[in-house]
Amino acid sequence: MRVAVVAEWYPSQFDPVHGVWAHRQALAARDAGAEVHVLVLRRPVPPLSVLRRGELRRWLANARATLRSTTIDGLAVEAVPLVAPPRPWSYGAWGYWAAPSLALALTQLWRRWPFQVIHAHSLVPTGFATSWWRRRARTARVPAVVASTHGPDIIYVHRRSGLACSATAATLREVELVLANSTWAAERSQQLADRPIQTRVIHFGADFPAARQRRHERVTLVTVAHLQSRKRHAVVLHAMAEIAPELRPNYVIIGDGPGREPLKALADRLGLRDKVRFLAQLPHSEALSEAWRCHLYVMPSVEEPFGVAYIEAMAGGLPAVGSRGEGGPEDIAGAGDGMLLVEPDDHRALARLLEATIADPGRLSALGQAARSTVEQNFTWRHCGTATVDAYRAALEIAATRCPTRPRAEIGHAP
Repeated sequence: MRVAVVAEWYPSQFDPVHGVWAHRQALAARDAGAEVHVLVLRRPVPPLSVLRRGELRRWLANARATLRSTTIDGLAVEAVPLVAPPRPWSYGAWGYWAAPSLALALTQLWRRWPFQVIHAHSLVPTGFATSWWRRRARTARVPAVVASTHGPDIIYVHRRSGLACSATAATLREVELVLANSTWAAERSQQLADRPIQTRVIHFGADFPAARQRRHERVTLVTVAHLQSRKRHAVVLHAMAEIAPELRPNYVIIGDGPGREPLKALADRLGLRDKVRFLAQLPHSEALSEAWRCHLYVMPSVEEPFGVAYIEAMAGGLPAVGSRGEGGPEDIAGAGDGMLLVEPDDHRALARLLEATIADPGRLSALGQAARSTVEQNFTWRHCGTATVDAYRAALEIAATRCPTRPRAEIGHAP
């Protein structure tokens, strides 16, 4: 089975972490028997966020490599240029901007490597642009299309404009199958669709440490995430200030983003300067190694349909703490022990949970062992790859049922 993966978020030299889950799912599908070719939307013009962060020189230094097709872990990754207005309010309509260049890339790929399935990551812009191409392809052998929803596309992007809303609805209506990263995401996709749709929940996987990591001597919390408000690092800091001084843990924050300086200032105001260590965004393997040296993963974030960072920490024997009512934490907690839930934005409840867990070393150790077991049984990349390829097969069957008698023709024109 040949599969064209289409993504906007995908690892690059400029940011080797962003979208790493899309790459890992593509690798898992390949290992499960699919042939995979990746098309990635790349912006030839630096985004405004790069200018605001003063990273233009770094972006330009890496732009040539980012915009060039390459191979990552044996997967062919082809860059597709995307010229679009600045975020954030135009983002929901980016599918319209991406459609022409992506259509050309898909047509050219089809001619030299006829694929059976397109897997678009996110309903917009990639899901919409992919569906736009297929609607105009003059052939009966057009591929089946599946679209993964990861969160923003079903939480708020569709609300930003009429174009964003219509693009989201069109994608949900036209793809054969929506791959949701949690039960909540599947239910939310059904709510947004204007007709019944086919969905499947496919959870991402996690890597396991090759050897047991040596823990820090003092109990240490860790969060690996971009420093943005929805990850709720600030709630963790406020909770730490509530914990009795003799039990108060250290806290390692791995990641970067606009919240870095405000979080540093908050730590100082709360008297936690000597307890909190800020590390920059690290390569994925280094971030995991640092996290696995800690004792408890804490990220009481909101708008979290899954959160692969939870299971990555749990694979290293760390219990994880997430917010109750969020899709990912709820699914992980439902799969087994080792995932602890707390009411969102309640730093006092979080403080009580942390204090009770830290005060009982035996319980903390048992929770860590249970966390690893939960991941081993439910959240491996092998399981993800098998489930993904099964979904591709199901999408092919749905596509055949939808259009069983369409006359055959060859793709000979770019739509």
